[in-house]
Amino acid sequence: MKATIFTGSGVALVTPMHSDLSVNYEKLGELIEFHIQNDTDAIVITGTTGEASTLTDQEHLEVIRYTAEHAAGRIPVIAGTGSNNTAHAIELSKQAQALGADALLLVTPYYNKCSQKGLYLHYEAIAKAVSLPILLYNVPSRTGVNILPTTYARLSEIPNIVGAKEASGNFSQLAKIISLCGDKLQIYSGNDDQITSALALGAKGVISVLANIIPQETHNICQSYFEGDTERSDTLQLRYLELIENLFSDVNPIPVKCAMNAMGMNVGECRLPLCAMDSVAKEKLINCLSRYGLINGTKAGSVTVRRPQETLLWRKNH
Repeated sequence: MKATIFTGSGVALVTPMHSDLSVNYEKLGELIEFHIQNDTDAIVITGTTGEASTLTDQEHLEVIRYTAEHAAGRIPVIAGTGSNNTAHAIELSKQAQALGADALLLVTPYYNKCSQKGLYLHYEAIAKAVSLPILLYNVPSRTGVNILPTTYARLSEIPNIVGAKEASGNFSQLAKIISLCGDKLQIYSGNDDQITSALALGAKGVISVLANIIPQETHNICQSYFEGDTERSDTLQLRYLELIENLFSDVNPIPVKCAMNAMGMNVGECRLPLCAMDSVAKEKLINCLSRYGLINGTKAGSVTVRRPQETLLWRKNH
């Protein structure tokens, strides 16, 4: 069996920005501490939610360096270093390894729409260039390419390809992947509304957008399942479905950054071509946050909702 990078909730961390849209490293440090204090099991940086596609290479690598140094071994740091240019992905991956990342997350080559053979050769080349453990990242809705289960099986034979963030949303495919790969490939759900379903099929956890705002509860969904309390795990999953739906009411990470700003986390806006939510969608998101008690002084009906502990901890410390 290959080494496990983490079990539970890995946050797909946003990249906080100043008002001029430069990276806010001080805020990034606060977010890292927030997640360590609230039982997040891994930090995934410079991925889709981290706006990697609009970071310069210098910024991309500096975010990795800063996160690895700030985390200081207290939590696994998984760096997104994928590209649709294999040579570029290799270079980013080598530098991420040198900068102290614990593992890599490699999205499928977007836009090129390569064949399954091309996918295999792409990942094989990157894996040969580094010694870090690698998580594949399959998100066909954003990339236009899908890793088929048989290709997963071939890739799982490569020693340092240890897992995958599977965000196809296709449970038949997920079951087939786990059936073919067994303990040669550890699967993480890439969809917050499908965590418990993926765990039931054998997934090791989730790489989560939701965890940006309720890290303790996202951790608890997984931990409850691992402890055998599947009823609590399912209850938590269902409790947060409406919140999850609103966090994906626009292109990620637009809504989650909007939510974090409304909660007082002040992570800034997204870089173009991602833009602010329209007023109707934003109002719906803010109302949803209020119903969940995630904004100070809010109520659900006539009953005051107590905010989750992690939000209280954020406000206390920041």
